[in-house]
Amino acid sequence: MTRELTGRHVLFITLSAFGVIIAVNLVMAFLAVGSFPGLEVKNSYVASQQFDRDRAAQQSLGWTARASQEGTQIAIEIVDAKGAHPVLRDFSATIGRPTHKRDDVTPQFEQAGGGIFRAPLVLEPGAWNIDVQAVAPDGTPFRQRLDHYAGARAN
Repeated sequence: MTRELTGRHVLFITLSAFGVIIAVNLVMAFLAVGSFPGLEVKNSYVASQQFDRDRAAQQSLGWTARASQEGTQIAIEIVDAKGAHPVLRDFSATIGRPTHKRDDVTPQFEQAGGGIFRAPLVLEPGAWNIDVQAVAPDGTPFRQRLDHYAGARAN
């Protein structure tokens, strides 16, 4: 015996489908807001005033940063446009996940010769951002964000 599909059944099916969609959207919105603050700078207007000047000065340096993971150490190398290691007045790097700040670390890097800096750090597998900051001898700041992928560890 089959039951007849009535208007009430269609209404119930439609309301149930939209209820599931709305519930999933609410859960996803809650998780998105709770996991990332969305704040890069405190005052974007003030930051924008200096951005073009800083970018032009940094581009005139011609520097590039590269990261590599060697066992239990992370290495960051800075080279100039000719491939040489420039002289740096200051160097630091913050390493963290792209999606949240709770795993962010700023290891103590030691200069390993030239423009190569090493620090002991074991990264869990997955995607990482490395925010490199250095200062040229003339005071020009250098900043570069590197996308780094740490592979799975062998057991």
